[in-house]
Amino acid sequence: MTDPRLVPSLTLRTGPAGSPGLPIPQVGFGVWQVPDDAVQPAVEAALAAGYRHIDTARIYGNESGVGRALAATDVPREDIFVTTKVWNDDHLRVKDAFEASMDRLGLEQLDLFLIHWSVPDAGTYVAAWRGLLELREQGRVKAVGVCNFHVPHLERLLTETGELPAINQIELHPYLQQSELRAFHAEHGIVTESWSPLASGQKVLDDPVIGEIAAAHGVTPAQAIIRWHLQLGLVVLPKSVTPHRIVENLDVFGFTLDDAELAAIAGLDRGMRTGPDPDEFHMDAVS
Repeated sequence: MTDPRLVPSLTLRTGPAGSPGLPIPQVGFGVWQVPDDAVQPAVEAALAAGYRHIDTARIYGNESGVGRALAATDVPREDIFVTTKVWNDDHLRVKDAFEASMDRLGLEQLDLFLIHWSVPDAGTYVAAWRGLLELREQGRVKAVGVCNFHVPHLERLLTETGELPAINQIELHPYLQQSELRAFHAEHGIVTESWSPLASGQKVLDDPVIGEIAAAHGVTPAQAIIRWHLQLGLVVLPKSVTPHRIVENLDVFGFTLDDAELAAIAGLDRGMRTGPDPDEFHMDAVS
């Protein structure tokens, strides 16, 4: 187990300038593709390993299982950061979608609510954003953000509502480093959160550069990559249902990558997506 106090936090904005910030643990436990009947033991194992940040979504079909794990744990609710997301077909009924998610999770207040995809051809994401802002103003959600938004989508939110998201959760790993988008985030106070941080399959994990760096520190390739995310100042969401990997993925605070190692990983970027391009993701698509 990793002492949860070792896991650093970043700060999310919770409203206009001057509003109190919300700490978000920099390593979270993602549950994409974990069936509902398998997610409860996975989340319980993650909490036992020291995770205090759980990331789910309506479309994952496992909010109820996450809720059962939250109800069963001895970890106080106030110590667990919970995220869920509004799906594409709910952009125009955000409040109803939110209440349904909260019923499944068994929660009264949510830490972070996200728009899952911009779906730009539908033209509904600004309306969805207004719905999220209203939920935050009502105190039902502490912070609000988005996933898979490109710079033009973010700029439109600012132009039409006067407020940018606190966080943008995007596909990000050594083969897809999203440098320009991260720079925009940094300029505008948006936290970057990495989904698919290890990429799908074994390509990144088997990369010889990653392997050499991992061997130099006596860690796994996955641990080396997670450490890279942390040192870039990102929130990272590794996912596993294997107990020893759940533990390993959080055990990343006993070593530090040096500048040469960070530069070597920076050189691996090749724009390789494992998921859809947000500009080409449509209303009826399923992630």
